[in-house]
Amino acid sequence: MKKIGIVFLLFVLASNPLKAQEAAKKPKLVVGIIVDQMRQDYLYRFADRYSDGGFKRMMKDGFMMKNGHFNYIPTYTGPGHASVYTGTTPATHGIISNDWYAKSIDKMIYCAGDTTVTNVGGSESNGYISPRNMLTTTITDELRIATQKRSKVVGVAIKDRGASLPAGHMGDAYWFDSSTGEFMTSSYYYDQLPKWVDKFNERKLVDQYLSQTWNTLYPIKTYTQSMVDDNPFEGKFSGKDTPTFPYDLNKLRETNGQFGLISSTPFGNTLTLDFALAALEGEKMGMGEDTDFLALSFSSTDYVGHRFGPQSKEIEDTYLRLDQEIERLLNYLDETYGKDQYIVFLSADHAVAEVATHMISEKVPAGNLPTGTVMNGLQNFILAKYGVGKWIKNYSNGQIFLDHELIREKDINLEDFENEIAQYLLKADGIKEVYTGTAMRTREFTQGRAMRLQMGYNHKASGDILIVLEPAWLTGGSTGTSHGTGYSYDTNVPILFYGWNVPAGESSRYATITDIAPTLSMMLDIKLPNGATGEPILEITDKK
Repeated sequence: MKKIGIVFLLFVLASNPLKAQEAAKKPKLVVGIIVDQMRQDYLYRFADRYSDGGFKRMMKDGFMMKNGHFNYIPTYTGPGHASVYTGTTPATHGIISNDWYAKSIDKMIYCAGDTTVTNVGGSESNGYISPRNMLTTTITDELRIATQKRSKVVGVAIKDRGASLPAGHMGDAYWFDSSTGEFMTSSYYYDQLPKWVDKFNERKLVDQYLSQTWNTLYPIKTYTQSMVDDNPFEGKFSGKDTPTFPYDLNKLRETNGQFGLISSTPFGNTLTLDFALAALEGEKMGMGEDTDFLALSFSSTDYVGHRFGPQSKEIEDTYLRLDQEIERLLNYLDETYGKDQYIVFLSADHAVAEVATHMISEKVPAGNLPTGTVMNGLQNFILAKYGVGKWIKNYSNGQIFLDHELIREKDINLEDFENEIAQYLLKADGIKEVYTGTAMRTREFTQGRAMRLQMGYNHKASGDILIVLEPAWLTGGSTGTSHGTGYSYDTNVPILFYGWNVPAGESSRYATITDIAPTLSMMLDIKLPNGATGEPILEITDKK
């Protein structure tokens, strides 16, 4: 019997040449998930209420770099998405902020803005979108190049920059239009919307989601990982007196941007996943001979976080609901492609600070920098010393842009001028450090905030004075919070891989989000993005 069994097994293997192994040579699909404004601690803080099939499944069966960080300043949405997918920092890929002052044309430009294209679907004002301001390739571009464009790449998000930058220069991208309540694209990608997009938009799901009341998923008294619901540190929706549950969305939409209100609720994430699954089906992704790539960004976590802050019951509820969406996605991938036939990675575009006024109330050093007062004082200082002139052309994103022509006209040494401004600004409460553009261009910083500033400093695009605030200081008002610094509360984000050829485990080794794209390059056996500076995560790529 044993001999017969062995002969039969050899016959099966010979007639079916290692089909199982061939099927596992490469994944059918890569799904990149960026959760906008997600801190690493959210994976632990709400874990008791997460299901076994969402975040916990990825943490248990995937590989997590617990000490993953952004390695540059500023930590904003546009640079974050670009950096994850290019494997490099703004110094190289050129997306230095969400929008920035363009010195060559003397005006602000948007990171994904492109006036040469027009809307396809949606509204005209939301159609000037493409990835052309990004100066390097992405991992999604390299996948398309490696397969002679047979691999399909689709980027999906509520935010246009969260869709267009990850999709790269060669993929397709769709984002939510708050004016029409539909998903749209631009003429950079298509002349008209694919039929599956029209079909999705015809379902008018946004109206369904906004016809309900946002209440807590579980009894509110069980939300013990957040502060009291009614407190003075959270922002409010227009038309509601308190920042408290429940939220009658049908009533609030009239005074809160109509369709745009969906972004500031957890149902924006639900709608995004609805569209992403429609994209997988409509484009028949993962069904061909080559690996396809879905770049998925959940934007609503950022909108909720900005308004209510990281200690709010609203953010706790949003993450409990997002956990259910992650489970829905993983179950769909299992059913459609089979377990271990796909790769999922999950990270964030930045994290977030605590609400400054809340920290002050708890006697933790913090504050809000009165930017207008500081800049007015600086203007007066320069005028008194150097005379009349518009010496400062722009202040944005913690950077000051000087009028170089005026400085040359007055025969003033630029470096000396920068240093005097820096010394003046250091006198202000809330400003910790000030660096000059000259220093960024002429010195190499190897550690600390100066290094992270330099990794975010683009020689052609960045400013002349770079300001670093004290820890826990913001530039906002008395409610809500923000991000953008190089401190750990803004930099420590999830780096989590799951699925095909990913070993189970975790590491506390320092890693950066620019390591994500090189790791995928090694796993997929394709070229690194052409500006990549990150390193592969060896615990994943070189598993024993």
